[in-house]
Amino acid sequence: MTTSIQNNGLPNFPQATGATGNASVSTTAAADSSAAVTPKSDDQLKLTDSARALQEAARLDTSSAIDTKRVEQIREALASGSYQIDAGRIADRMLSFERQIGAGAV
Repeated sequence: MTTSIQNNGLPNFPQATGATGNASVSTTAAADSSAAVTPKSDDQLKLTDSARALQEAARLDTSSAIDTKRVEQIREALASGSYQIDAGRIADRMLSFERQIGAGAV
């Protein structure tokens, strides 16, 4: 399986010219007179399952996960002062979450 690694928005740093990164170069006179050092053709990169999952998550279009109409409705309600908060419902959900965390810690 071949997986290409993309930049993902990270800055591109200038690469050093001349020697290659991990290639080993002999400093003997015989090595100086031989052909240029070439990288091994059997080099491979294997990604862990976690790395593949992170790469897949980066590819997903997250814009579809946000309901922009609902966000706008809440913004308008907050601006007008008509947004109602159900403190009992929030407390119930917090307690439910706390129970789930506590059940996993046993």
